[in-house]
Amino acid sequence: MSAPAPLHPYDPQYDPLVAADPGHGRAYAPTYWVGTAGTPPADDGPVCRDMDVDVAIVGAGFTGLATALFLAREHGIKAVVLEANQTAWGCTSRNGGQGQNAAGRLYRSQWIERWGKATALRLDAEIREGFETFKSLVAEVPECEPQGGGHLYIAHRPEKLDFLRHETQVMRDVFGYDARMLSREEVRERYVDDQECHGAQHEPDGIGVHPLKLAFGYQRMARALGVKIHTASPVQGFETIQGVHHLRTPGGMVRARAVGFATGGYTSFGLHPSLDAKIMPILSNSMVTRPLTEEEIAATGFKTHEVITDTRTLRFYYRLLPDRRVQIGSRSAITGADAPSPRHMAVLVQGLERKFPALKGIQVDYSWWGWVDVSHDMMPRITQPDPKAAVFYALGYGGNGVAFSAHAGRRLAQRIAGQRLPQADLPIYAGPLDYPFMFNNVRLPQSRWFAPVRRFGQHCLFHWYHWKDEVRC
Repeated sequence: MSAPAPLHPYDPQYDPLVAADPGHGRAYAPTYWVGTAGTPPADDGPVCRDMDVDVAIVGAGFTGLATALFLAREHGIKAVVLEANQTAWGCTSRNGGQGQNAAGRLYRSQWIERWGKATALRLDAEIREGFETFKSLVAEVPECEPQGGGHLYIAHRPEKLDFLRHETQVMRDVFGYDARMLSREEVRERYVDDQECHGAQHEPDGIGVHPLKLAFGYQRMARALGVKIHTASPVQGFETIQGVHHLRTPGGMVRARAVGFATGGYTSFGLHPSLDAKIMPILSNSMVTRPLTEEEIAATGFKTHEVITDTRTLRFYYRLLPDRRVQIGSRSAITGADAPSPRHMAVLVQGLERKFPALKGIQVDYSWWGWVDVSHDMMPRITQPDPKAAVFYALGYGGNGVAFSAHAGRRLAQRIAGQRLPQADLPIYAGPLDYPFMFNNVRLPQSRWFAPVRRFGQHCLFHWYHWKDEVRC
């Protein structure tokens, strides 16, 4: 059955802290990935009747699709995936396609500071296994245009070199990685001539992908194993009756014995009590240029297609795509209502021009923005918040979900299937996401009507980060 035509146009001002839900059958954001992915594979259309299922997965992005795929492949459970809009409509079709050996926003030295060396080593082993899970799925979807070689982490100011040296030493001495420091000249000679570069860390693990083609690959593999993927089927109500979860959609009631939420930065208030206010959705902007000429390739010094980030807190992430376009992304607006303002795209344009003066005035063929799910402790959580209820979620990647979402889906599938994980005591699996917004040890209201206060705090943080990034290190 072919995917249905969108019922409603793309909403550029959608905001999960304001809107009650992400919509019903909305069109994709106008991303480069959507523009170049080709025709979406067939799905199962909207829910059109009441049904009883073993497992319902809410959200058809990387995590939801991977969870359904591993449930079928490794546990023989054919889940039903419920997606409000289109497959991979949210984070999965709006990111930069950078797959890194990471999860969340903390560095490995911060793992040691927070949880001790022993736990940090076990956590690293789990994240490494997660990157292998990602690599194995990428290998099954060669059409996703993988660009390997590693990750280049560029010091955008001289003061950041000591930080990178320390992190590189920790990665080598504690965790055994072949990470190394590169001088400005080495970066220019071997990788790229970023004019802001004062040196860099290179780590061997990193793969750039076409995220929507990869997600479509997940979808094809899952459906081939009997998974049902219902698009244009938002969950508009949730009630548990005698241990059975009743998920109300516009086309019918889905009654499930277990439910996995995989809604990322598009998790709306009221979807389920365990999800309310557990993440802070943050906007990220992205753009893709026209293809570069031979002269522009020479002028920018691109000798690599590896994924690249810089050391700003509000970091730029960029790479040269297979068709010789440059993709670059960074922070965006505070609210959805302000997201279309040209000044946010100007941040990317100016950033690109600082890094590569030869690209000043280059045509931008695609631009978009999307919500990132940031948790209170900057690390994801794949968990069962209430051990008495068969409700699970995987959230909080903080912008590092392209790769780790594959393994999160595998672990979420194991938890839903009732397997006991030896890694269950690790911070990313042990216990639910805490409510992050406290004042004098008092929890602030979780209602979406309290969003302006949360956004004011974000506004202040962004100004502080900008000062640290551009004025002081």
